[in-house]
Amino acid sequence: MNDVKTIILEQVNNFGIIRRISKYEEKATYQSHYLGLIWQFLNPAIQIGIYYLVFGLGVNQGKKTDGVPFIIWMLIGITAWFFINSSILGGSNSIYKQVGMVSKMKFPVSILPMVNISSNFVSYRAMMLVLLASMFGFGIYPTIYWLQYFYYFFCMIAFLFAFGILNSTITVLVRDYHIMLQSILRLLFYLSGPIWNFRTMFQGTEHRWIIKVLELNPIYYIIDGFRDSFLSKQWFWEKGTQTVFFWLIVGFLMIIGSHVHMKFRARFVDFI
Repeated sequence: MNDVKTIILEQVNNFGIIRRISKYEEKATYQSHYLGLIWQFLNPAIQIGIYYLVFGLGVNQGKKTDGVPFIIWMLIGITAWFFINSSILGGSNSIYKQVGMVSKMKFPVSILPMVNISSNFVSYRAMMLVLLASMFGFGIYPTIYWLQYFYYFFCMIAFLFAFGILNSTITVLVRDYHIMLQSILRLLFYLSGPIWNFRTMFQGTEHRWIIKVLELNPIYYIIDGFRDSFLSKQWFWEKGTQTVFFWLIVGFLMIIGSHVHMKFRARFVDFI
């Protein structure tokens, strides 16, 4: 637990550095492009359009899902997924890419996964504005359930940070891990609920166990939680088993990730 405490304190004590580096990375990534930071919004917008044509109009034939237009239902899930996906992939590669710079400067490498998460907020905020505008356009307005959005947002950041500490360390030790993670995330896209409504797909009692298994996926828990909030379905404490299991996973990832990180970080440069 001392390793976990050390890692968390490093984030708190270096909060200003995290913000400054993340802002620099946002500008540096697209500075050579004509449209600049607009690409952080334009790129996912194009993908959303493709997914809606294929799954909304094609597979789902324009039908409503959970009582709302499919585009709204999908936007809630896909907005969270894009942020989660980019943060996991970017976080896993964050130390490997920057360890040379960090070795010459005085700040802990443990903040680099959080730097990556922070730099992804620009596109996430833009997509959230589009989501809110779309919901208002379809007559979906705030209710008391929307307050739990902040809980699920905290869940998302906690999971991404805990997973990022572990992933970024393993990527330095085993370079092939980052490539394997990309393949796993492609599979998780279809198993985490951004575009599929599994409750509708497996309505029969015979296949009910499939939903129970999928609900153990922490990414599914987050995405489904955002839908519970914005579509005013249920409170997070009504999903007691899922909630407990989710925080057990986050705690496990944080403990293992912090321990491995502290054990090897003094030798990161040697491994690279």
